[in-house]
Amino acid sequence: MAQSNAGLFDRIREELARLGIDLEGLRCENLTPDCMKVVCMPAGLRSSLDEMGRTPRGRVVMVRVDDDTSDTLDAWVATGAVKTRSEAAALFIREGLRVRAQELSELEDALRGVESAKEELRRKAREVFGTDTEERKDP
Repeated sequence: MAQSNAGLFDRIREELARLGIDLEGLRCENLTPDCMKVVCMPAGLRSSLDEMGRTPRGRVVMVRVDDDTSDTLDAWVATGAVKTRSEAAALFIREGLRVRAQELSELEDALRGVESAKEELRRKAREVFGTDTEERKDP
């Protein structure tokens, strides 16, 4: 495992050098894979994070997560890509909803159909009973 991590680190170092980033100039005594973290963030994720920074997040959503998820959120914080566990969770909730946007749209369409059917049922009940069923009082 350590050997494959070192190989990955070498590939990252080579790619960064190709992009003009000199890791040797960074302040790290012995440049080894475990002395620094490199975060690669897809462009879409970066733009989502930037967008979150411009949008107030005033709603609180409480969630319970398992240890692995909590550790992963903590790792994102440790990389400096996000400031807090809350920001990491908000980012990945946002991204998850974007990834599933088509399915969510289909579910919203189905929900509109259910609401329409309920309204039709209420209309039919008014027609049958001759009054608004919500206004009727039981004897």
